[in-house]
Amino acid sequence: MACTRDQMTDFFDALLHPDDFSDYCPNGLQVEGKSQIKHLVTGVTASQALVDAAIAEGADAILVHHGYFWRAEDPRIVGIKAQRLRALLAAEINLFAYHLPLDCHPEVGNNVTLGHLMGVADPRPLDPSDSQLPLYAGSLPAPIAVEQLAENMTTVLDRPPLLIGEGAVQQLVWCTGGGQGYIDRAADAGADVFITGEISEQTVHVARERGVAFIAAGHHATERYGVQAVGERAASALGCTHRFIDCPNPA
Repeated sequence: MACTRDQMTDFFDALLHPDDFSDYCPNGLQVEGKSQIKHLVTGVTASQALVDAAIAEGADAILVHHGYFWRAEDPRIVGIKAQRLRALLAAEINLFAYHLPLDCHPEVGNNVTLGHLMGVADPRPLDPSDSQLPLYAGSLPAPIAVEQLAENMTTVLDRPPLLIGEGAVQQLVWCTGGGQGYIDRAADAGADVFITGEISEQTVHVARERGVAFIAAGHHATERYGVQAVGERAASALGCTHRFIDCPNPA
């Protein structure tokens, strides 16, 4: 079975509401390919490795969290940007990308899916009044040692996180990807532990001085799950096939 490019575009936009966000990149269809889509590939970043893998298995469309044309980047189509675009255009593959809309979606977003993987039964936006804030909060069924939480995340994410702090934790605040700058916001909200993808030098000092545990679990690792959930929904609704391709990234 197959769907049209317009049907897939409408499905993604209706699900993720990109017009509700002021983002760092264009959300939606970024590169136009063939009009009929039988096979959808999802991945975290539209790297050359992902593009090549999608071409190898005959994909008609790719959905990613990190696409192209970021604000303030060099707008020229040269170097690796030209190489990636040449490959996509030659294969007539559609490229869809959703950044903040995929972080913040309450059912299939990166944050809510990571919350469930961490064992949080009630993942919810930290501030429901701010739909663009990619911070989620929730509680574990019972307090556990933060070392045990980190060990559980190692199993789930297939990579060991960096842990700062010790003691029992139950109230979690998290932001997938590069959210280390939100640590004060998490501490103000009463978090026992703040989880995100990346760490900066000053994050360690803030965590220690504010008495909040901190886990850096990997930018790539924490953002693998939203695109998979959206891809599965698209395949079910539109009749195309779907496969997630992971291009490992230690960052």
